[in-house]
Amino acid sequence: MNQNQKIKRRTWLGGAATAAVVLVQTSFGKVMQRAVTEKETATSDPTKKLGPLPGEVGTRSPFEKLQKKPSDTSSRTPLQDLYGTLTPSDLHYERHHGGVPAIDPEKYELLIHGMVKKPMVFKLRDLKQFPSVSRIMFLECSGNYRGNKEELSPQEICGLTSQSEWTGVMLSTLFREVGVDPRATWFLAEGSDAAVMTRSIPLQKGWEDTMLAYAQNGEAIRPEQGYPARLVLPGWEGNTCVKWIRRIEISDQPFMTREETSKYTEAIGGGKIRQFSFVMDARSIITYPAYPNPVEKGWIELRGIAWSGRGRIVRVEISTNDGRSWSAAELQGPVLDKAHTGFRYLWHWNGDETAIMSRAVDETGYVQPTLKQLSDARGGNTGGYHFNPVTAWIIKRDGRVLFRPEAKK
Repeated sequence: MNQNQKIKRRTWLGGAATAAVVLVQTSFGKVMQRAVTEKETATSDPTKKLGPLPGEVGTRSPFEKLQKKPSDTSSRTPLQDLYGTLTPSDLHYERHHGGVPAIDPEKYELLIHGMVKKPMVFKLRDLKQFPSVSRIMFLECSGNYRGNKEELSPQEICGLTSQSEWTGVMLSTLFREVGVDPRATWFLAEGSDAAVMTRSIPLQKGWEDTMLAYAQNGEAIRPEQGYPARLVLPGWEGNTCVKWIRRIEISDQPFMTREETSKYTEAIGGGKIRQFSFVMDARSIITYPAYPNPVEKGWIELRGIAWSGRGRIVRVEISTNDGRSWSAAELQGPVLDKAHTGFRYLWHWNGDETAIMSRAVDETGYVQPTLKQLSDARGGNTGGYHFNPVTAWIIKRDGRVLFRPEAKK
């Protein structure tokens, strides 16, 4: 490699035109990184110039601006920019309580003890020796709602949900290995983060379908998602799906940790607080059209996702006249249990201002409620945990699409 092929520091730092970094393989087989600019990509004739050769890691096109919106404690999936229902691993939402720990997989250990016949410590390699399972399912933070202004995208409203194919060992397999006492009814899940995140979980959920996952979308779970292993509880609030899991203690009562007493409870009216509301109720959102993308008069395919922690989505209904009438949307298969389900609805917009919205119905018969219904049921409370209101978009005459903060119909 001559001097002209070397990447100089100003290539990395100089100019807004630099849009991406790709891996280039030299004639000697060595993989190097090279900056690619939008200008270079747009003006080059791809048939006249050899492009980057195969590298070790694939990259997105520099024209694709997919990204999460981070805050101090979380970052949200760009729902409006995705195709299908699987979330790329690097766009999966994040919610942390003490940052992302760095854990050496060779030193990783999981302790299971308490009301068991044989307390055991499992290495990561031990977990991978058990029969593995894979399952597509969504995860969602129980605080997944924003609705305070018109200029909000689906990502900002409810981007704390994502979907992956998770692979790991069933927790029931480990329970049988240690011999759980039949008198036990709860277990404590403890993480390895700086917050030492802990949650009490009914033992029955562990026996039914809880997974101890070590892979996501075909690769090892990423550090932000709990590397090297985490709990995945299908349909339950993300806070119970403890990441970086290091300890499980079996007991005959809940542990009343910080995250289930002072946090992750919600007011339900009458001066009462609800605790241990684990299941995520049915929800949907139209992801197109949606803010900030405008539309034009004529035929528009409404698209979105629906999901429920109680089972499969059986119906999504669409209103294009501010809730006065509803029609069934087409569901995109496969319709999986406790998973994001895509839907679409073909609509001809005549140019008049209107409101469009969707509502999900799951296999238990639960119908996604309006904001007013939720508020009334909670004594006037319009926020907090487990808030899943029907979401309305206002279509303006000029084609602008705005969120309606109070979709009460």
